[in-house]
Amino acid sequence: MKRREFLTAALPGTAAGALLLGVPGSPSPQKIEDRSTTVVVEKVKRAMLSMQRAAWEQGVAAQALLELGERDMVVLMAKEAIVRQVPDGRVAMLYSSDAVVDPGSNGEAILYAAKVTRDPAIQKAADRLLDYSLHTAPRSSDGTLYHIVSAPQIWDDGMYMAPPFLAVAGHPDEAVKQIEGYRKYLWNPKAKLFSHIWDDGKKQFAEQDFWGVGNGWAAAGMVRVIKAPPLSMSNEKKKLVSYVKDVLDGCLAHLRPDGLFHNVVDKQETFVETNLSQMLAYCIYRGYRAGWLERHYMAAASKMRAAAHEKVDEFGLVQGVCGSPNFDHPGTATEGQAFFLLMEAAHRDL
Repeated sequence: MKRREFLTAALPGTAAGALLLGVPGSPSPQKIEDRSTTVVVEKVKRAMLSMQRAAWEQGVAAQALLELGERDMVVLMAKEAIVRQVPDGRVAMLYSSDAVVDPGSNGEAILYAAKVTRDPAIQKAADRLLDYSLHTAPRSSDGTLYHIVSAPQIWDDGMYMAPPFLAVAGHPDEAVKQIEGYRKYLWNPKAKLFSHIWDDGKKQFAEQDFWGVGNGWAAAGMVRVIKAPPLSMSNEKKKLVSYVKDVLDGCLAHLRPDGLFHNVVDKQETFVETNLSQMLAYCIYRGYRAGWLERHYMAAASKMRAAAHEKVDEFGLVQGVCGSPNFDHPGTATEGQAFFLLMEAAHRDL
C-alpha cells in the first residue's frame, strides 16, 4: 500500500506471582497489571516521539497524546505543526507537499491548544486550516475531498484526516457529508469493507484491495465524528453508528486466531499486520463506553489488544505494523505507535 516483549509483571500462575501474592500488603494482580501497562505506554510514547513525522503522522501522534490527557505535549505538537504551515493553510507540511487532507489530522489538537493557551496565533492557524479544508482543497464534483494534489484520488484513510477536524471545528454537517462521499466511492456492501483508492479522473479504482489499515483509519475517523455532532444531528449519528458496525463486522470476519489480520484482510498471502487490531480495539472501546456499541464486540477487542501488547519490543516499538516509509511491509511506524496509545487511552477510559 502507498501509506502508510510486551513487558510482563509477576502475575498469578507464575512462581514470582505466587510469591508476591503471598506477601501481606502486596499489590493486587490488577494493580500489578495496571503498573506494567503504564510502563509499556510510556515506552511506546517515547518511541513514537523519536520518529520523524509527516503531516498525518504528526496529527495522529498529537491525537494520541490528547486522548491520553497529555496537555503540554499536545500544545507542543500543535505548535510544531503550525511552524510548518504553508500559505494555503495546510499544517505540518514535512515530507508531504502533495497532501490535501492529511494536515487536517492535526486540527483537533490545534484547536485544543488554542483553547487552553488562549493564544490567538494558534487560533489563527486553526482558522486557516479550516478555511483550506472547507473552501480551497481540491475535491470531486460532489464535494468529496481528494487525498493528494497530484491526482484526483479519494483514499479511505482520508476518513480519519479531515472529517473529525471538521466536526470539532463546528461543521459536523460537512464532516458527515465527507463520510457519505467516501462511502459512495469506496464502500463494498457485500464485503462490508472499504477499498483503498478511487481515481476520480479515470473513474476506476487505483487500488481496489481491502487494505486493513485503511479500513481502520475509516472506522476510527467515524468514531471520532460520532462523538462530535450536536444532539440536533441524532439521525446522522445513528447512521454513522451503523456504518462503524458494518466495517467492524466486515473486518472481524477475517480476524485470525492470534488476534491479528492480514495486511489485505481477505488475502492470506499478504503479510500479518498489527495496527488494524489496535485501531479496531480503539473503536470498540470508544463505542462501548459511549453506549452505542454492543457488549459482544468486547471479546474481540480484548483479543486484539492482547495481540498488540505481544508486539511491543523492549524499546517500546510496536512491531509488525504496516511499516514506514512505504507501508508495504511489516515494520514500525508513527501511526502504529499512536494507535497503541489511542487503544490504551480508550481502554483506560472504560
